[in-house]
This record gives sequence, C-alpha cells and structure tokens, in this order.
Amino acid sequence: MRTFSRPVYRLVSGPVLLALLASCGGSSQTHAGAATTAAPAATGPAWALLGLVKADSANPIMGPSPVGKFTDPILHKLVQWEEKDVFNPAVVVRDGKVYMLYRAENKIGTFGKASRIGLASSVDGIHFTREPAPVLYPANDAQQKYEWPGGTEDPRVVEDAQGTYYMTYTAYDGKLARLHVATSPDLRHWTKYGSAFARAAGGKYVDKWSKSGSIVSRYEPDGRIVAAKIKGKYWMYWGDAQLWAATSDDLIHWVPVEMAAGEKPPVPLRAQAATLPGLKVVLPTRAGKFDSDLVESGPPAMLTDQGIRLLYNSRNEPAFGDKSLPVGTYSAAQALFDKADPTRLLQRLDTYFMRPEKPYETTGQVNQVVFLEGLARFRGKWFLYYGTADSKIAVATRPE
Repeated sequence: MRTFSRPVYRLVSGPVLLALLASCGGSSQTHAGAATTAAPAATGPAWALLGLVKADSANPIMGPSPVGKFTDPILHKLVQWEEKDVFNPAVVVRDGKVYMLYRAENKIGTFGKASRIGLASSVDGIHFTREPAPVLYPANDAQQKYEWPGGTEDPRVVEDAQGTYYMTYTAYDGKLARLHVATSPDLRHWTKYGSAFARAAGGKYVDKWSKSGSIVSRYEPDGRIVAAKIKGKYWMYWGDAQLWAATSDDLIHWVPVEMAAGEKPPVPLRAQAATLPGLKVVLPTRAGKFDSDLVESGPPAMLTDQGIRLLYNSRNEPAFGDKSLPVGTYSAAQALFDKADPTRLLQRLDTYFMRPEKPYETTGQVNQVVFLEGLARFRGKWFLYYGTADSKIAVATRPE
C-alpha cells in the first residue's frame, strides 16, 4: 500500500493551541496510508475552525447524576433518568445564556436502559445548572413505537427567523435508528413530528437506518444558530455510515438527495449505507485514514463566506484505516462544501483535528470516543461541546 504524507490538524489539551501535523487535503479523493506525525504548527486553512483548546481545568463539565428524577409516562415508575451516562449535547444561545440539550441514560435495571434528552443552562458556557426532568423522551404518543424502548438520542438544534427551535434527533426502538424532528418555542415544550423523511418518496425512507441531522445555518454574532435557505431550500447533512444530504421547505419534512441517472457511489457501500444505494454520497469514508469506517454529522453546518463548513465525526478501523489509532476510535475533522451547491465537496482536512486523549475520552461506555454535536458563539468565543466515551460531556474553546 502506498503511503502519502498529508497535513494533520489536531486539537490538543493544555496551553498548546493546535498541532498542525502536515498539510490540508483539498478534495474528496480516497488516499491510502496512515497519517504521519510532524512538528506542531500554528496555522491552518482559512476556511477551517481551528485553534480550539480543550478546557482541561473544567473537563469533563458534565457527567452522570443521581439527582435527576421523573415519573416515566410509559413505565409509571420513578426513574433516575441521567444516573448512568450523560453525553452528546446540542447547544443554543438564548437570553444571555448557553442552553444545553443533552442525551442521558438511566442505569440498566428491571426495565432496561433508555435515552432521554435533558436541559441545562450556563452563564459562562462552562458551569451548567440542570433541570430535574428531561424535556424530550419516549411517551404515550404517536412516536412511542419508534422511540421505545431505546429512547430519544443525540439532538441538534437550530432556529428559524421567527425564533422557533427545530431539533433533529434519533428515535431508537431498540433495533432501528430513525432521524426524527421536533419543534419548540422555548426549549422546554416540544412537539414531535416523527420521521424527517415521512413524506419523501412515498415514505420509502421511514424504515431505513437514519441519524444525525446537521442543518445548514448561519451562526449569528448574537449567538443564534439560524437555519439558512440556499436557492429557496433548507439543507441538511445526515447519516452515520456515509454522509448524505437532504432538502426541505419547512425544516420539518425532508427529501434525501438521490443520485442522478448513471451516477455511482464514490466508494463501496458497507453496513447501513448498503441499504440506501440510491442516495448521493456527499462525504465518503476514506480507506487508510482515521475516517475509514464511518463518517457522521457533527453540530449544525455553518454557512460562511468561503462555503459551508461541516464539523464531522468519524470512526476508524485499523484493518483498512489508520493503523496508528486504536480500533473503533471516534475522532473529528472538518469539510467545506460549495455554498451554491451544498452537495459539492470543495475541501476536507486530511486527518482529525480532535481525538480521544484524556482518560474520560478513552474509557467509558464506549472507549476511545470524542463526538462533536454542539457549537456555540458566545461572549466573543467559540465553545465546542462534545461527548466523551459515551459517558460525559467536555468543551473546547477559542476566541472568535
């Protein structure tokens, strides 16, 4: 196998800002060979959000808690709903605070484990006060068959121009993950709409594995993350095998982008991607690299002057990926798409800018995981929130 020397953008802890370990890959081509390590540098491509520093003195900023309790409407029992693990948060800036919507799990007991979404707030972006009960969870409603017994997972939240919040989240019935949508006027009271793809192609995508909806948005100076239309449509990146795209008129009902006649996937489709052979892959996995086994959307994609910046998560398989990373390592990278054609990949970092390093990132419910879902523009800084080992929540920051 031929080895390529490529750039590495890596987030590090402590006072060091960014280890840039080689140069930036500028296309979606597949390259063989593991990443090489070089001396740290201080700069990177202008389009990427680099220079983030893990807040070592505070991390992890949230973890499991026995305090939160509520009476589950399905079980009719009191549940310590965040006692086991707390991870994978979305964030919203509202009324001078950072609000975090996070995934939490109860301990496995006589009725098993479920995921629910809780709410916490912070005046400094670091120290959060939790609300005692979850705000989005399986209940006796039309979505119960999709959300129970697995739960509601991995939220991402944006708002529209009128201030209504839109959450994409995973409904998990214990066997199949489905991308669902809910709305709220206040982050506490949510209306569920079911599958994001319920009306697409006669409903043929409803019972396909789908996750991780990252809606293209503008990150406003006041901290709001406002969904942006491109040529009259809202856009979303989604998926957790390959990355696909979808469009919408209303932020609730989405249509996956399919391949044109005669078009073929850029890489062989494996795992869940093989069940969606007609969809257009906009960000593929790469053999020989850290993102060889899986790519998955991160926080809401950011519309910028240079294009659409997408922070994404990835998983490694050393057998056909980066042999320097442990099996199953989840690390994070960035890609840039054309702002006039969100399906057109312009550039992507050639390797991760964040990887598991600290004990709370390498050991937990799932080992070797950093998983990005929340990004906030708050008080002159960027705050990047991520799940660690599917167990806790941490943050990295940098000045705007």
